[in-house]
Amino acid sequence: QVRLVASGGGSVQAGESLRLSCTASGYIYSSVCMAWFRQDPGKEREVIATVDDTGSTTYTDSVKGRFTISLDGARKNLYLQMNSLRPEDSATYYCAAEYRGGTLCPVERKRYRNWDQGTQVTVSS
Repeated sequence: QVRLVASGGGSVQAGESLRLSCTASGYIYSSVCMAWFRQDPGKEREVIATVDDTGSTTYTDSVKGRFTISLDGARKNLYLQMNSLRPEDSATYYCAAEYRGGTLCPVERKRYRNWDQGTQVTVSS
């Protein structure tokens, strides 16, 4: 089992930056997909970005050009650099991990079995 612990959330003004971190321990997949999701109260948890052990990344359109996902070589530390933050980016952010069984990382919540507890990001206008 993979244990994930995220940190780095907080409250900022619009236009500012935050960096989220997620550290994995326990069983580390040799081939891995890791992802950042976010969720507003009453809404579905949505994927923001994915990265795999080869370094391939995907982003949802709303964060392209502003957010950068990265994974270290040991596959233990996942990051999300968030620049030019907007009030609509406010949410609880979750990191997730799953064995990479194919060439593309999944974007559906149900495809990930390992999650952290969530970290809150609040952006004020």
